[in-house]
Amino acid sequence: MADSLRPVGDWPDAAWRDCGATLLATDAQGHLILTDDFLRFLLGRPELAPVPESCAAELALHGQLLATPRAAVTTGDLTAIQDRDAAENYTVWLRWRDRLLAAPTLEASYLALFQGEGVDVPPILVQQLTQVLLRHVLSGRATMESGDSALAMQARAAEMLFRTQKISVLDDGAVMAADDETVERHALSAGFGTVGELLKQGGVPLRSVDLDVLGEENAQAYWPRSGHFDWVVSLNRDQPAMNALCRVLERWIAHFLRIEVKVQTDREIVDEHWVWHAGLDAQASNILNDLYTGAEVGEDRMRRLLCLFRLDFVNPGDMLAEVAGRPVYLAMAMDEHNRLKLKPQNLLLNLPLARRS
Repeated sequence: MADSLRPVGDWPDAAWRDCGATLLATDAQGHLILTDDFLRFLLGRPELAPVPESCAAELALHGQLLATPRAAVTTGDLTAIQDRDAAENYTVWLRWRDRLLAAPTLEASYLALFQGEGVDVPPILVQQLTQVLLRHVLSGRATMESGDSALAMQARAAEMLFRTQKISVLDDGAVMAADDETVERHALSAGFGTVGELLKQGGVPLRSVDLDVLGEENAQAYWPRSGHFDWVVSLNRDQPAMNALCRVLERWIAHFLRIEVKVQTDREIVDEHWVWHAGLDAQASNILNDLYTGAEVGEDRMRRLLCLFRLDFVNPGDMLAEVAGRPVYLAMAMDEHNRLKLKPQNLLLNLPLARRS
């Protein structure tokens, strides 16, 4: 390993172990550097791992890439694979590999995904890269010094940036978020049909379906199960998960953009000089755009709005001069199926940043 690279920092109890982040390195600026070991790790994904039916050409290609992950692969190598689905999976993986190799850091690769003609790889790969980046952001010294319980809650809040959440509003007004994939798995195995039934069927406690609510009192229990994505959190204002999400968004922006911002939840936008906003997901973007322009927003859409945030730049000089000193309003909203799909790239691409030479 080159002298300019150093291993990625530790993370409590090897949380999120399966994302492969420990196989990466960082440069002098603290950004992630692609390694051959990480590429080998990606080759172990189930879409690429050989199976007993794999033909000789597929086995040869997989072995070649394990030995030399950056090796050139020809069209002939791919057409020789008998399983056309497997050949297509390799085509996708090679496109992903080349995207990662084309940039000096994974941060630069991530930003490049959303520029130009748009994302041309499966969402699952983008989500894995987002998870790796978030793990790196949250394992920084400043975050570790904030306390283990706070970090555990931030880690759970960060899951919302790379895994779809299923939202349920309980009878007492509590807004609960559970991992969508986990909910579906438990729903099938337990015989429940919807997240509402799963969370509150007949008053059955959450523990009866192995979905516990994460709070400050049990935050340390998050780490041993971090890879299971089976913790439920409250998204009501002033709850620990929402405060943790604000800290995650601050650190996400600081890591990529090298600017300091403060994010807090807000009840409503009462601002005669509202000048800038950014949705954290597609639903929220549309709602904020309509509210800003004065278009009618029906009650059903407004009910989907889960939270408003206010983002302030610590240094107004980091903003476009014409809006310097003004807040940026953020929002997140669930879709018609009660799913929340955050897009953390929106915070990196849609803020009113000062033009830089």
